[in-house]
Amino acid sequence: MIQFIATFTVFLFVIAAMSIGYIIKRKSIGGSCGGLGSIGIDKACDCPEPCDKRKKKMADEARAAKLNQQRII
Repeated sequence: MIQFIATFTVFLFVIAAMSIGYIIKRKSIGGSCGGLGSIGIDKACDCPEPCDKRKKKMADEARAAKLNQQRII
């Protein structure tokens, strides 16, 4: 039982330390191997035709980029 409590305490300490590091750096969590891009997948949804919600989001992003570009010029 003492080993279980000691192991649980160590894991709890490690998780707390990682949480504090994440909060301080404010950096998104990423894999060490490059993620999906390293295996040839360019996007999370590898569908040939995006769904309506995704199309709307892409249109909104394009519109925002165009407005930002016009503001710069």
